[in-house]
Amino acid sequence: MAGNVIGKVLTLTTFGESHGEAIGGVIDGFPSGLKVDYEFVQKELNRRRPGQSSVVSQRNEPDDAEFLSGILNGYTLGTPIAFIVRNKDYKPEDYDHLKKAYRPSHADFTYDGKYGIRDYRGGGRASARETVARVVGGALAKQLLNRFNILITAYVNCIGPISVDKSYLKLNLEYAENSEVRCPDRSTSEKMISAIKNSDELGDTLGGEITCVISNVPVGLGEPVFNKLNADLAQAVMSINAVKGFEIGSGFAAANMSGSQHNDQFEISDNKIRTKTNYSGGIQGGISNGEDIYFKAAFKPVATLMQEQQTVDSNGKVVTLEGKGRHDVTVVPRAIPIVEAMAALVIADHLLLNKIARLDNL
Repeated sequence: MAGNVIGKVLTLTTFGESHGEAIGGVIDGFPSGLKVDYEFVQKELNRRRPGQSSVVSQRNEPDDAEFLSGILNGYTLGTPIAFIVRNKDYKPEDYDHLKKAYRPSHADFTYDGKYGIRDYRGGGRASARETVARVVGGALAKQLLNRFNILITAYVNCIGPISVDKSYLKLNLEYAENSEVRCPDRSTSEKMISAIKNSDELGDTLGGEITCVISNVPVGLGEPVFNKLNADLAQAVMSINAVKGFEIGSGFAAANMSGSQHNDQFEISDNKIRTKTNYSGGIQGGISNGEDIYFKAAFKPVATLMQEQQTVDSNGKVVTLEGKGRHDVTVVPRAIPIVEAMAALVIADHLLLNKIARLDNL
C-alpha cells in the first residue's frame, strides 16, 4: 500500500489498523533542539479521543503516546521520531458480520477491488482511528510553529442544518473548547447538541463543517506552481476521513462576485503592507501574504447507521446490515484537532522548505 506519507522536508508516515495492536507513525526531518511538551501532546490526543463527551463514540481509549526514538532527555535529536499509540478497547469480534458484506459509503468494496483483501475490523487503515497518528505529528508541529508565534485554531461552524452565521472575526474562538461540540457560539452550540441527540434517537447521523484559522504566518510560504500552499493544505485536509469539500478564503462564493468586489486592495497599515480585505484567505499565487489563512472543511454524515440497511456481499448476495458497535453520530467535534494537526504539518513543512529557498536564509 502506497500513500502513507505526507510532507516534503518534514514528513509523517503513519501505520496501523483500527482494531490492530497499535496506531503509530514516524516523523522525519524534524529539527533538533526542540524541547517536547509531552503534556501538550496528550492534551491534543484527548481532544480527539472517543468517550470524551455524551455526543461522541463511547469507545474507551486512553490514547497514550509512546515515543520510541528521536528524543533524548526531552529534546528532539533531529533523527526520525517514532511513536505508537496502543489500541486498548478494541473488539474485532464486533465486526465478524462484515467479513463479506459491503457497507454503504464505506471503503469495503473499493479495498476489495484494489487489494483483493481487506481488514474488516472497523475498516482497518480506512478507519478514522488512523488519525491518532496525525494528531501526534501535528502536536509536535504545533510546538515548532509556536517558536514563530504561528497559531492554528479550528472550530465547528456547522452540524447538519445548524450553522453559525458569523465570520470567525466576530466570534470568541476561545469559547469553542468549552462547548461539547466545539462551536464558539453558545446558542448555536446548544442547538447543535439537540440536533445530534435527535439524530441519535433515530439511529441516523449528521455531517458538518469546520473552519480553521492560521494566524501570524509570514509572507512567502508556498511555491507558485504545483506546491501552492493552498493546494497542499487542500490535499492534507481532503485526506482526512469523511471530508468531502475544501474551500479557502472566499471559496465558492467567489464565483458569484465581480473582480472589483473580490480584489484585496493593498494599503500601508502600521508601517506594513496589508490588504484591506482578505477574500484570498491569506494566500495569493500559492504563496502566503501575511494575512490570516482561513479555510473550511466539509464532512459527510457518518456512514455507519444504527438502522437496517440493504447492501450486497462479496458473493453478490443481497444482505441486510444491522447497526452495531460504538459509533459517532457526527465526527465533526472530534475532527477539530485532526484538521489543526494537518494544517500544522503543512505550515511547518513549508516553513522548513522556505529556509532553503533563499541564500540569505541559510
